Amino acid sequence: MNDLDMDFLVGSDDEGRSRRGSNTSSGRDSGGRRGRRRKRRRNRGGFLAPMLAIIVLLGGIGAAGFYGYTWVRDVMTPDDYTGQGSGEVVVEIKDGQNASDVAQTLQDQDVVKSVKAFVNAIAEAGKSSSLQPGEYTMRKQMAAAEAVKLLDPDKRLLERVTLKEGLRLVDTLKQLSEKTGKPLREFQQAARNVRELGLPPYAKSRLEGYAFPATYEITPKMSASEILTRMVDRFNQTADKDDLQGKAKALGHTPHEIMTIASIVQAESGTKEDMGKVARVVYNRLDLPMHLRMDSTVMYGLNKYGIESSSKDLESTSRYNTYKFEGLPPGPIANPGDDAIQAALNPTKGDWLYFVTTCPAKGITKFVKLESEFNVIKAEYESNKVNGC
Repeated sequence: MNDLDMDFLVGSDDEGRSRRGSNTSSGRDSGGRRGRRRKRRRNRGGFLAPMLAIIVLLGGIGAAGFYGYTWVRDVMTPDDYTGQGSGEVVVEIKDGQNASDVAQTLQDQDVVKSVKAFVNAIAEAGKSSSLQPGEYTMRKQMAAAEAVKLLDPDKRLLERVTLKEGLRLVDTLKQLSEKTGKPLREFQQAARNVRELGLPPYAKSRLEGYAFPATYEITPKMSASEILTRMVDRFNQTADKDDLQGKAKALGHTPHEIMTIASIVQAESGTKEDMGKVARVVYNRLDLPMHLRMDSTVMYGLNKYGIESSSKDLESTSRYNTYKFEGLPPGPIANPGDDAIQAALNPTKGDWLYFVTTCPAKGITKFVKLESEFNVIKAEYESNKVNGC
């Protein structure tokens, strides 16, 4: 029997004795004792009620707490698949998408079970800010943590295509077709639809010269038009960086003329160091005026390749025959790189009017002012062509 029970029993016995003792004891003594006993009973009753309430309350909270914890746990733990999933699905992350956007895409394609599961998993992996645009091979119904692993930028579905400086457009399109597996006719058709490519107005609706040579990451879903547009975008970025329009105006030329000069510089230069000098020869001849007499332009007009025109080649009536027609040809003869563009905008100072690549195998080019000097270095070229250099 506990203390509280004893207190109840004692209180009842005292009360009985008090009632019996009231017949024999004096009123004062009896009254004092009764007062003290009633006070003790009230104190004991006041302590008991809150204690019982607390016990009942705690018991209720304990039960509710258990079930509440279970409910919170279920709510806070997002739905997630287990394992590495199965099958195959290609997921595209678009430029500007954040982790939540990607999570929604993955849920829509049944790669992960819930947005929250993926967001939690990628945050825990510390990769929320490392997502990169591209296409990725995923599996259906993957655990979110496994999905995060497959979104590594190194696992993107893409082809890295490098296009060298100085390629003609026709060769650029062929290489793009070979390296992407897309039909050549798709690139040829896209190249004709120039309005969709974002060409600058001064390009005169010609893609030649404006398909900037660089390394591009090309995804399987990209169309031929999208690929060429990316190349034009890259040119536009370079033109802005180089202030092509402003510097062309300062030189007294249009941006299209500068790009034409840059393409000639690219085709005629044996080394990067020669580019500024070749550009100066072009400007010096234009200023005289004097025929440019560039074999590279003649070859382009005839759709041929080589560094030396034959007598028959020089009879061509193409406007690209700069032996016959004065001034610049109608447009670029290739797609020049940034070095050639820079050389066209910043030609080396000099009075040269002639140059000959005397040793093509080694890229040795000599520059002279007088025609008599030109005859000497041309003879050197002819000798090296026979005897080697």
